[in-house]
Order: sequence, then structure tokens, then C-alpha cells
Amino acid sequence: MKKKVELTLFISVILISLFGVIMIYSSSYVWASYKYNDPFKYLKNQSLFFIIGVFLMILVSKIDYKKYYKYSNKILAICILLLILVLIPGIGSVRNGSRSWFGIGSFGIQPSEFAKLGLIIFTSKYLSNNPNSMKNFKKGVLPILLITLSIFGIIMFQPDFGTGTIIVVSIIGLLFVAGLNIKIFLKFAFIGVIGIVALIIMAPYRLKRILSFLDPWSDPLGSGFQIIQSLYSIGPGGLFGLGFGNSIQKHFYLPEPQTDFIFSIISEEFGFLGIIIISTLFIIIFYSSLKISMKCNDLFGKYLSFGITFGLIFQSILNLSVVVGLIPVTGEVLLCNW
Repeated sequence: MKKKVELTLFISVILISLFGVIMIYSSSYVWASYKYNDPFKYLKNQSLFFIIGVFLMILVSKIDYKKYYKYSNKILAICILLLILVLIPGIGSVRNGSRSWFGIGSFGIQPSEFAKLGLIIFTSKYLSNNPNSMKNFKKGVLPILLITLSIFGIIMFQPDFGTGTIIVVSIIGLLFVAGLNIKIFLKFAFIGVIGIVALIIMAPYRLKRILSFLDPWSDPLGSGFQIIQSLYSIGPGGLFGLGFGNSIQKHFYLPEPQTDFIFSIISEEFGFLGIIIISTLFIIIFYSSLKISMKCNDLFGKYLSFGITFGLIFQSILNLSVVVGLIPVTGEVLLCNW
């Protein structure tokens, strides 16, 4: 049964990745032709990244996950160091208004993505070593909370509110399944709301995002432009869509059609059927991952697999919610941008 679940997970990941590569081409060839005079620019880059990703996935699957337990402190320390280094001008580069990238030519990578995994590994080790720690706030919850909020604070200097939120929620979810008292959980939620309000007040552009979320047509050429164009892309898709390659919004209407808002192009070209296909693949990935977590024999493995899965679930839901206008634009971006 275990091998069957792993095979299902592997096939689902490959299928959704291949579909993503195909849609990268469809959503980007107009912009790539204009900017690089090469309609296959993003397709070639993403195909290369897909091949490297599959190779690394197979390679990492051969590593005993207990080694992550052994080196968890060093992994987290390296992640924090990278988060600090990316803030230094000349080392980190600014993209889309956020100094959160290490850039090599047109290739960029975000150290905050490694911090997600590093913190989950560290927290999983901490929880496995202290199985009853969630019953004591000061001795159990507070140490992890301080580390998580410190990393969140460093990321906010970039700033990247979306990624910071994903990290915090992922760790809170991990603490919750480890037995976090519901009263403490509710206090976290209350404090979190206050913190979000404070961050919105401190940064006017976040307030504009909230206002544009409530009424995007109040500023259709400014803060509301992106979500309006996204909805214009999703709306005409209907049941079967306009057909592969026939999106209208990718013709310089929808910003970032090949990255953050690629789901809008999928909806426009493949309609409700495309949404069902993508959603089904995600559900299979989530279900298979959670099943592996439940079958794991040791606490560290359980927490590690659940933390990674929950983080992926939350990030996917967050992105899809932004695209369809259920929540304000967060600024969350992809791991690699070409």
C-alpha cells in the first residue's frame, strides 16, 4: 500500500508539473516574443528547471530523512544567514519591489523558500523531542514562536508579506496537530489579526490592496487593475474554455500571466474543466502526502511530512484565492522567476 501511495504521488506531481510547463508556454509566448524576440524563452527555461527538479526530487528521495533531524540546527542557521544576506544591496536583488532574490543573470531564487523547509525541519525535531511541550506555553510554545516571528520579521524587511504569512501559518498548523491548546490557538489568531492590521497601517500600499479587494473598480487602472484583469480572464472560460493558446488576457492585459496569475490563463483557455483537472491533481497530492504522514512510524517523520504538506496546501489555497478574488493580493511569488 505504501508503494502504491508513493507512486500515485509521484505520477501526480509529474503530471501537474508537465501541465504547468505547457501552460508556461501558452501564457508567456506573447510577452517573450515582445521582450526577448523568442516565443519559447520561458518554455525553454522552465523545461530545464523541470528536468533539474525531477532529478533533484529523485536524488533527495534517496536521502534518509533522519539526516535532516541530525542537521536541523545547521540547516535553520544557514537559512537565516541567507535571509540576512539577501537584504544587503549588491548581494540581494530587487524584483517586483521586494529585495528577496539572489540573482544570477535572468535566473533568481528566493532564500525565504528554503527558510520554509528549514523551519519546518527544526520545528519537527523540537516537537518530536518534546511530545508534551504544547501544554506549556512558556517552555513549549514560546521558543518556537519567537524563532518563527524572528524569521517573519527578517522577511518583512524585504518586504514579502505573503511568504512570511505562509511560514507563520505553516508552523502554527504544525503546532496545532502537535496538541496546541485551543485557547492558545485562538489567542494566536487574535494577535495575528492585530498584527496584520498594524502592518496594513504601517504600509499604505497594503491598505490600497485591501481597498482594491473590497472594490477593485474604484481604482481600475491602479491597485484594482490586476484582480480585474484576472476576473476578466476567468469569466469567459465557461465549461471548456477558449482553447489552448487562445487566451486574450495574456496579450499585455493581465500582469504576470506566466507566474502568480497563471491559473487565470488556465481558466480562460480550459474553462471549468481545467479547474477540475488542476484541483483534482492537487487533492491527490495532498491526500497521498497526508496518508504517508499518517503511516510514518516516528514522530519526527510524521511532523516533517505533515508540515511540508500543510505548507503546500496553504500556499496553494492562498494563491488560488488571490487569483479568483477571495482575498487581497499578497505579493506571494514563485520559487524561481526567469
